[in-house]
Amino acid sequence: MTVRRQRRGGAGFAGAVVTGVTAAAVTAAGVLVAGCGVGGSSGSAGPDGQTAEPGQVVARAVDALVGARSSKASTSMEMAVGGTRVTIRGEGVYDFTRRMGQLKVVLPKDAAGAEEHRPITELLAPGALYMKNRGAGVPADKWVRVDTATLPDGNLVTGGVTDPMVAAELLRGAGAVRFVGEEDLAGVRVRHYRGTADIPRAAGAAGPHARGSLAAAAKGFGRSKGAVPFDAYFDARGLLRKLRQQFSYVNGGRTVAVASTTLLYGFGVPAAVRLPAARDIYAGKIES
Repeated sequence: MTVRRQRRGGAGFAGAVVTGVTAAAVTAAGVLVAGCGVGGSSGSAGPDGQTAEPGQVVARAVDALVGARSSKASTSMEMAVGGTRVTIRGEGVYDFTRRMGQLKVVLPKDAAGAEEHRPITELLAPGALYMKNRGAGVPADKWVRVDTATLPDGNLVTGGVTDPMVAAELLRGAGAVRFVGEEDLAGVRVRHYRGTADIPRAAGAAGPHARGSLAAAAKGFGRSKGAVPFDAYFDARGLLRKLRQQFSYVNGGRTVAVASTTLLYGFGVPAAVRLPAARDIYAGKIES
């Protein structure tokens, strides 16, 4: 996927959100960031007590999360190109029934390693990304709205956070899934599965809330970059606890490797997410 910067608001702003990561540095204020195959024989127990195949376990991740209603979420997105590696972190809550989340996203320091940038508040909603404290000429009390279907990556990496629900939807395109083993994750016993998700296949199988974004990603990443290796960890209830996905795209002639990790915990917590009113959305020019 080739990412290009654009300079206007609305759909044009989508390109400006993604800033190239170079071997020299990342300017964080401009970043944000600029059918199931079955393998192995060990799955997890389903509702009837029977053991499910690995491909079935990961394919039903979305349904299990909807059943859990909500959770806390922690995210990290590590980007590497050449000798440079930066990490963007997020923390918040997610409402799986409404497919909406709110996270506070912390950007890396600037290229000189100097001042910290103000955290950006992100609201994740079906087909849209809202950001506050975006900077780049946006008033502090205004939100920037981006239509995720207009982004060349469908917002899998653009916002510095992979939407947890869209990340789980990607597992609908998983193939060659195998059981790795059991381990402890933050005091919870989990089962570790590994495989590769195909973005076009996931887009075809995704629910309507994620279909547009994944279709854009399938087109943007292309056939050569549309395979996403993953490691997924499920608890005894079949709830996705941790998901690590590896994306790659080409920017400025360089291949950028992105490792996106999502941790889900505290299931059932209150997760009230309110989208901004139309009057609070910035419609002016975005400085790049």
